[in-house]
Amino acid sequence: MDALRDLVREQAGRSASPTAAVIDSQSVKTTEMGGPSGYDAGKKIKGRKRHATVDVEGFPIAIQVHAADVQDRDGAPDVILAMLEKAPEVRKLWADGGYTGPKLEAALAEHGLGSILEIVHKPKEIKGFTVLYRRWVVERTFAWLSWCRRLAKDVERTLASSLAWAQLAACRFLMRRMARAIT
Repeated sequence: MDALRDLVREQAGRSASPTAAVIDSQSVKTTEMGGPSGYDAGKKIKGRKRHATVDVEGFPIAIQVHAADVQDRDGAPDVILAMLEKAPEVRKLWADGGYTGPKLEAALAEHGLGSILEIVHKPKEIKGFTVLYRRWVVERTFAWLSWCRRLAKDVERTLASSLAWAQLAACRFLMRRMARAIT
């Protein structure tokens, strides 16, 4: 997936390795098939959570899957470290308010990443839905992933299998993007 993402980035006129990214998570329901699952009280979903970091074009850098009861700020260090292994030039990471707190700040500071995270808050004067700066990119990526019907509900027994399907869906839309640029 990394080499494919780099090719698509170069076709879009960008350098192969991103310098900025966006992080978010998506909770999905699971079936009765078994396997790890939890309850996301914020979204009222029993299932699993997909954590993803994407570049500013919306191309996935790192994806991780875990039980939905893992808070965003608790699951973030693992996906951020995985992102930095694949894209070490990332210097700015935008996130929503779910990633605030001393626990995540301490975990990032422990790895020398104290200044990488920037929280994008919703303006207080706006009521209801609004598109937030840079945050909409990762939401669009989750929409692209949901085009793969297999990801609408998590039917996998293992987290590794669930992750493999998410990565396969990401490769699918990267290949479509590359094919569109060629033709």
